[in-house]
Amino acid sequence: MKLNEHNSKRLFQEAGLPVPEGILLTENDPLDAPFALPWVLKAQVLSGGRGKAGGIQVVETHEQARNQWAELLNLTIRDEPVRLVRIEPKAAFVRELYLSVAVNRAQKSICITAGRMGGVDIESAAPETILVEHVDIDAGLQPFQIRNLFFHLDLPPDLGKPFAALLETLFALCLRHRLLLAEINPLVLTPDNTLLILDGKVECDDHQVSLDPDLNRFFEPAHMRPEEIQSRAAGLSFHSLDGFVGLMVNGAGLAMATMDILNHEGLEAANFLDLGGGADVQAMRTAMDILFQDARVSMIFINIFGGILSCEKVAQSMLEALNNTAPQKPVIVRFAGNSAAQGLALLRDSGLSNLFLSSDFTSALEFLHMHKAGRCSSKTYSSVMPPSPLARPVRYRETNRPFPLPEDCRIVVQGITGKQGQLHCRLMQEYGSHIVAGVTPGKGGQQVLGVPVFNTVREAALSMRLDASIIFVPGAMAPDAVLEAAAAGIPWVICITDGIPQQNMLRALQRLRGTNTRVIGPNCPGLVLPGHTKIGIMPGDIFLPGPVAVFSRSGTLTYECVNILTQAGIGQSVCVGIGGDPFIGTSFTQLCSLVRHDPQTKAVVILGEIGGTAEEELGAYMRETGFELPVFGFIAGQTAPPGKRLGHAGAILEQGGGGIEVKLRAMAAAGFQLVPNLHQIAEEVARVL
Repeated sequence: MKLNEHNSKRLFQEAGLPVPEGILLTENDPLDAPFALPWVLKAQVLSGGRGKAGGIQVVETHEQARNQWAELLNLTIRDEPVRLVRIEPKAAFVRELYLSVAVNRAQKSICITAGRMGGVDIESAAPETILVEHVDIDAGLQPFQIRNLFFHLDLPPDLGKPFAALLETLFALCLRHRLLLAEINPLVLTPDNTLLILDGKVECDDHQVSLDPDLNRFFEPAHMRPEEIQSRAAGLSFHSLDGFVGLMVNGAGLAMATMDILNHEGLEAANFLDLGGGADVQAMRTAMDILFQDARVSMIFINIFGGILSCEKVAQSMLEALNNTAPQKPVIVRFAGNSAAQGLALLRDSGLSNLFLSSDFTSALEFLHMHKAGRCSSKTYSSVMPPSPLARPVRYRETNRPFPLPEDCRIVVQGITGKQGQLHCRLMQEYGSHIVAGVTPGKGGQQVLGVPVFNTVREAALSMRLDASIIFVPGAMAPDAVLEAAAAGIPWVICITDGIPQQNMLRALQRLRGTNTRVIGPNCPGLVLPGHTKIGIMPGDIFLPGPVAVFSRSGTLTYECVNILTQAGIGQSVCVGIGGDPFIGTSFTQLCSLVRHDPQTKAVVILGEIGGTAEEELGAYMRETGFELPVFGFIAGQTAPPGKRLGHAGAILEQGGGGIEVKLRAMAAAGFQLVPNLHQIAEEVARVL
């Protein structure tokens, strides 16, 4: 959740940071302020570049203020219309500086950045004017780091204590509210030798907002379209795009991959809408209302791969949301996986017109083209796929180190007495997994599904051998559950939980350094050794024992890929969903090192996403080690607009970061066999087996 300047300053002021007084006005408010002219009128938008776009105006008179006020309210900055304006007294200053505190994904730390020049030109500042201090989130901000930043900024010596107090307050604010970013630009030095925050930007972690609803007081609906407000209230991940095909998918990875295929097929997506793991009637009704009300949308594509989510349940929710009346626009439905046949039969038996049903992607595309009705994409999505490298020569490989998870893996379920814990405990048992213990504080001595329940992981570990833990506890408690399992010496910890604030998981992972515990996740579907054990929520019936390791950042994309391989008769040696969050326990690189000498594994499939550098880091490992196995790579979200987080917190094309082309070129150069369309994966893998 991004805060505009006014709300950022409200948060800063609550913490005791020095900000100028100011008021926020809408177009319906009288143009007046409780302080004397001259004023600064500042358009409130969430995008950058406001100053260069004319969104900040200094006025000396009331007449100037009225004229500039009208101009600002007619301004659009980077596609966002200006609906709010902050008014402040004009402040005198002698220097502009830059200061920010941010969660840094690449460095796995809190980064404090100080720049000797602030204002609109910070992006073009010379590197020697910028200093970055990496702060260990557990150790906290150290006095020497404050000194480094202070002397780098070359401030007057008598400002040492005021600067330290400001920075310590800003850092504490970030930790207290689990902020992703708190930026001051500019921080100014006034003629009376004081520091003042002239502009600010804050980004809250959505997961922390869910845990601390009081932060919603900073949510500003004026920055959002009506459909974005609707989807936020319904808990849907929604972004409006530029096309004409309304898109509704379960799972961020599958949604991104579907969006890419549509865009390349000339069926440009009008939106990104991820139903997530649930599709109840209210969520489905909200999603369909949004798409039916969007005049740009000429047809809707619902693409569901039922894993734990039942396609039959989705169909029931659809019919209830439609009130058993024909949809206003053509709706193409593709169901696969869990209860797909039952779901399609339910829709077919409804007899509703304007529903077009498919069990495979190819026929769904045919329906979409059939109902295109002459609509054309607003832009051309050219392929950014670099040429695949020449086939690498077959290299000798030692095969004396199996994947280090015992086939008779003994599993403890943390959170076993909860609804999700019980459901997935039963499904894992049905797959053949060896669930030997459960943990729920205060429920020790009970039994669930024939499994003894303990109060703590320590108690369970003292009673029996435990090889792995799976965590089904709420986001607020999950990092502590991970640490509890590691403290009990459990070698594998699979954290299914979504909704963990980034700072909380970063802190937990840092505390795990030096232990022998491998963490999978969080926000992941788990791990499967096909034919032996399942530790997670992946649907067991799609797996087939075989020679291909599948590692993925997405759950539903894993299901889709595994199903495609299995349907082609290509089995899997191990499948791991590493998680879609920015901070996860085990990377692609670490997993590939575990299968490098595995006698069961003959090839590796990597299902990646935009954002982050996990795939590039794996490529560097492949080059450095001469990794012998063939590696196939697929990246979802290639046609995503920069700057939007698409479902997963980790899936974002950063503005100015080089884009998807850089990621794909790096992967190709490292020896990945890149697959442009996931539905080609079986054909490509079969060539090397």
